[in-house]
Amino acid sequence: MSADQREAGPDDQPKVQGVSLRTVEVTAGYGGSPIIHGVSVHVEPAEVVSIVGPNGSGKSTLLKSLVGIVDVLSGQVLVGDRDVTNWAPEAVARIGVGYVPQVDDIFSPLTVRENLEMGGYLLRPREVSGRVERVLTVFPQLRRMLGRRAGKLSGGERKMLAMGRVLMLQPALVVLDEPTANLAPIVALSVLRDHVRQLALTGASVLIVEQRAKAVLEISDRTYVLGGGQLRMEGTPAELAASPDFIESFLGGQGATARAAGT
Repeated sequence: MSADQREAGPDDQPKVQGVSLRTVEVTAGYGGSPIIHGVSVHVEPAEVVSIVGPNGSGKSTLLKSLVGIVDVLSGQVLVGDRDVTNWAPEAVARIGVGYVPQVDDIFSPLTVRENLEMGGYLLRPREVSGRVERVLTVFPQLRRMLGRRAGKLSGGERKMLAMGRVLMLQPALVVLDEPTANLAPIVALSVLRDHVRQLALTGASVLIVEQRAKAVLEISDRTYVLGGGQLRMEGTPAELAASPDFIESFLGGQGATARAAGT
């Protein structure tokens, strides 16, 4: 993502103080059986860092290990200067880490406003309405939907609401697990280019797992590639676009090189 994109938001958009994330040789999995092995990644404030890789490579397991859903078997997870390895999910949320899962990301029977209010579950009651207004500054499209039941939203609107709900706690770090899953290609591009970018414009650090490698590279500052539970390569979009292995595996051949490099 370019500096121009990062600075393109309105002057009155609410800002947060982003926080760095660093994993140090993290091995994690279920029931003591590792899925990922020795993975080290880092994200800085106002960055969008993406993780791509084939199905079953451990991308979602990595994200869940960061937010306390999956056990870290060895290694460290550091948020700012805190070692949060194997903290409970609520404790991770309290220090400003927002997590948007791939599924079950909103409450379908509730209205958009009620979903946002539910996102403020750690706030004092008197703070909730003000936070809703802050979220509507970031995602103004939600204002016209406040009274609509979330189950009636389109796929793109649903993802915007899921991100807005996480923003209720003003996270310094936002973790997104495949936000474009099951969306039509044009809607997926809008979610990445408009909604995910808006999260970084608040000043937050953004870590995103995404299957659509071409699209996510357009909004990323750096990208990691997982395969077989291990880190296979990393770099800026331009660096990866110059890698024949990456082009062949993720960008559909040589014709995608210029597009991935942003030329």
